[in-house]
Amino acid sequence: MRNPIWTGLATCGLLAAGAVAGQAQEPQTQGVPLERMPVGETLVYNAKFGILKLGIGMMHVAGIDTVRGVESLHTVFHLQGGSFFYRLDDRMDSWVGLDDFASRRFVQDFHEGGSDRYTEYDIFPDSGFYRQNEVDTLAATSPNPLDDAAFFYFVRTVDLEVGERYEFDRYFRPDRNPVVLEVLRKDTLDLPAGRFETIVVRPTIKGRGILAESQNPLMWLTDDDRRMMVQLKTTFASIATVTLQLREITDEPPEELRRESENPNEHEPRQRSGLAYLPRLEPSLTPTRPARPEWFPGPSEP
Repeated sequence: MRNPIWTGLATCGLLAAGAVAGQAQEPQTQGVPLERMPVGETLVYNAKFGILKLGIGMMHVAGIDTVRGVESLHTVFHLQGGSFFYRLDDRMDSWVGLDDFASRRFVQDFHEGGSDRYTEYDIFPDSGFYRQNEVDTLAATSPNPLDDAAFFYFVRTVDLEVGERYEFDRYFRPDRNPVVLEVLRKDTLDLPAGRFETIVVRPTIKGRGILAESQNPLMWLTDDDRRMMVQLKTTFASIATVTLQLREITDEPPEELRRESENPNEHEPRQRSGLAYLPRLEPSLTPTRPARPEWFPGPSEP
């Protein structure tokens, strides 16, 4: 069974993208706006399962790499925590082209309750197919495809209007399309990271699969040019609500997650992802830190 927070994250990520209201649209090609998601930007979350503290989550813009000759933005999702009877340490890495915002590579490295799962996808937007590690056959992909993690950054480029309903057909596994997003209302949140004016959206998905495990997911995005996710709530198996709340905005991973990244041997599959994964990329482009906008990293004050 999938860990409920990642199920909720995947659901919201897959669905949090806009198009013309009420209908699926042809993919729009646009580049990555680095001024909105500068290299180094790190969103750190407190994770809860019901009223219980679960652990820590992170969304991190790790750098600019080159994937098969294409300059690509590398982002990281990392969730770590659990209790004395259940532990998890899950990470997703995504690379999207700077010029077209299409996924080139996607890695899931999950360690949950003593079970390990490592999945790597190479995605070829120009050729229209993707390849999964340890699977010999190729599979068709969508035009300008986006993976689970990439959608969280793609949504930050989209104008969202309250009361509108959006459909989109860009998830890299076509059988999961279309995805739908309803923009419900505006809201003000007081969180550990500060006070935020937000837009509340409800994602849903047509079809079947693991995403159906997440019930009534809601996400709160900042009502500004940044469109950062500051809160996520989703009910899992009608039992408890899983919540991620923004704790801080920094320009590097928190110490507890940075220590894990610097010591990858604790989990064998982790040696193939994250920083250890970078040597497989073409080293022609050195990761850079573009000038950050004046707002970074501070939220509005309470």
